[in-house]
Amino acid sequence: MKIRTKAMWGACVLLVLLGRPTNAGAQTAPQPPAETASQPPAQPASLPPAQPEASDPDSRVDPLQPDFNLAALPTTLRLPEHKMAFRVTHRFTRSLGRGDFGDLLNDFFGFDSGAQIGLEFRYGLRPGTQVGLHRTSDRTIEIFGQQSVLQEKADGRPLGLDVIATLEGANNLRDQKSPAIGVLVSKKLGKVAAVYAEPIFVANTSPLSTGSSNTTMIGLGGRVRIRPKTYLVGEVTPRLGGYKPGVDQASFGIEMRAGGHTFQINFSNGFGTTLGQLARGGVSSNSWFIGFNIARKFF
Repeated sequence: MKIRTKAMWGACVLLVLLGRPTNAGAQTAPQPPAETASQPPAQPASLPPAQPEASDPDSRVDPLQPDFNLAALPTTLRLPEHKMAFRVTHRFTRSLGRGDFGDLLNDFFGFDSGAQIGLEFRYGLRPGTQVGLHRTSDRTIEIFGQQSVLQEKADGRPLGLDVIATLEGANNLRDQKSPAIGVLVSKKLGKVAAVYAEPIFVANTSPLSTGSSNTTMIGLGGRVRIRPKTYLVGEVTPRLGGYKPGVDQASFGIEMRAGGHTFQINFSNGFGTTLGQLARGGVSSNSWFIGFNIARKFF
């Protein structure tokens, strides 16, 4: 009986020991929460690449038309919209044929003499349209506007065509107002030259009260490229009808382009740099005068 009782007590103790929890050291260590994989920052939606601003073709250098004029006659060179150009014309008043060579040398080839000076400003009002003002030191003012009608292109347009209109007056536009209208036709000859024919009508050119008071003329000229930036220039303005005193004005010269500048040394038998002055002719066939033009494009 005692043995059975002891056996029962021993079984109870064994059950108690087996039912106790294991010690803390044997417990499984808690696992840390799994880290969420880091996501790369969201990239902004890619924008299409910026398109380069289209260049104005009127801003490109025209190797056969580096300037808006020959010596005095206008050309068909276009002025870009909202851009400007400035020109100085200078015609010395001493004839190169006066006196002998010693006299000419003493006057430093005419540079010591007086001069008729012109200042010109032009502005690109819109594509193909330019306006401007030209004033000479004898107080003549010419206001002009020029519209491009056709541009010569290799796709079948063989000529350039502009229309020009001017209003000119003496004594700062107070006296003898002479309006003019004309057509400017240009043609490029390969990569060597550009030639021009310009029929022009100028009203009220005569200071006389009798006879014809208007002049019809045609400007003929050209520019030949002899070096990449060097040119020979020539022009003549025969008057076909109406008032035509003196002789037809003619000019020739050499010209150089440097960046936005154009420098020209010229020789003329007159001082005219406006259409009204050209209509009134040169001094004489035996009188030639040295001069120069300086032009600057602001584009």
